[in-house]
Amino acid sequence: MDPGPARRGDRAPGRRHDLARATLEGAAGQRGLRYRRPRHTLKGRQDAEAVARVGLRLSLRKQQAQAGDIVLLFVDESEALTHPYLARAWAPRGADLRVPAPARKIAVLGALDHARRDLVVTTARTKRSTDFIGLLERLDGLYGPRPGQPTKPVVLVLDNGPIHTSKASRAALDARRHWLIVEWLPRYAPELNDIEGVWRDLKAHHLAHRTFTELDDLDTTIHDAVANLNHRRQRDPLVSPRISA
Repeated sequence: MDPGPARRGDRAPGRRHDLARATLEGAAGQRGLRYRRPRHTLKGRQDAEAVARVGLRLSLRKQQAQAGDIVLLFVDESEALTHPYLARAWAPRGADLRVPAPARKIAVLGALDHARRDLVVTTARTKRSTDFIGLLERLDGLYGPRPGQPTKPVVLVLDNGPIHTSKASRAALDARRHWLIVEWLPRYAPELNDIEGVWRDLKAHHLAHRTFTELDDLDTTIHDAVANLNHRRQRDPLVSPRISA
């Protein structure tokens, strides 16, 4: 892993800020630059009624989870790259920055427990149905039925991605229907999946501005970051529910 040059303005993992923005804004503003974060947009692609309906149902599910009646898990996948994740950068007004990225990646599959705020993560070199089923098997050991012990119903919040809706994944979910309920999200509604905020924090505060020469180094860093997030949550239950780093 290449840690990069150790200079005063470099960013250490987990830090929120590099150079103070105030020291740069004056000169940058004179050059027609402004500090901003790129945004993805799904405008016009959502079914507004479906989003509102599922959003209301999830609000009720969250109340049930907080009351201890169910376990509510938000599940999703993301990717981590060996080349630096650039959290923010200066750019000319109206221009997009392009950074060559001939890099390798690791798939990160996770489940966020709404009430406990625990994050369960598995990693893989691919993002296929078999990898999703591997995450389900991990959840079996954590939340599945155990002889002689009461089991809470588990609600799994999922989008309609192909690795969730494939024949193999449907069969795996169906095999767990006696204790696992799936709450399907409408299309193009990532804002309803609470784990999305965790992925942003993980990348921006633990993986940003770092280069990894080996996939194994990246994999280790991901799991160390998740352990750090969960430890912080257990140590301080008042930490933001997004598990910000």
